[in-house]
Amino acid sequence: MSGTSTMTGEDVSLAERAYGILRDRLIMLDIAPGEPINEARVAAELGFGRTPLREALKRLETDHLVISYPRRGTFATIVDITDLAAISEVRQVLEPLAARRAASNGNPGIRVELEEVVSAIKSMDIGQDRNELMRYDLEVHRLIYRAAGNHHLEESLIRLDNLATRIWCLVLNRLPSIAGHIAEHVDLLRAILAGDAEQAAALAANHVTHFERTVRTVL
Repeated sequence: MSGTSTMTGEDVSLAERAYGILRDRLIMLDIAPGEPINEARVAAELGFGRTPLREALKRLETDHLVISYPRRGTFATIVDITDLAAISEVRQVLEPLAARRAASNGNPGIRVELEEVVSAIKSMDIGQDRNELMRYDLEVHRLIYRAAGNHHLEESLIRLDNLATRIWCLVLNRLPSIAGHIAEHVDLLRAILAGDAEQAAALAANHVTHFERTVRTVL
């Protein structure tokens, strides 16, 4: 079998878009754990061909967000609460590293984005839909990872944060409030903007610890 890809440039672009859309649906549990992924229906809904969709699903399987079985199809993975400790253990090491590196990034464009997110969080409506509040969490983390300027670190942390967010979303309705968890990002982002690498690292580590403790209170 030839190893030559038949993906066109347009296919690659569509695969990237399909990946982003499906990834966020899987993370936010809009596609429920264990739910089958109907390729024909999803392709029709997104207006994509089957080739880019299948490429997106391959990436999502690498991310542990979907799983494929021969002759059965592709399914959203089950959210395994027992993974929480293992995910948090790695994040406790990598999140402070990313925050420390982000604090050393003087890129003006990144700084503007960080400042905009701080403003958005400070003005957020704590009474709005919880899923919308969770999108602030995703946005902050992805921005910090990008600001770290190390794509290997960024890819690793995005994958871990995606899995952690699925666990968070699974227990979301059992939590009294998540606004405080989201608001924690303001001090972290301010430390990064101030170039205080050690404070940023400490706050990032505390954020991971608080996340795990909060989830465990409702398990």
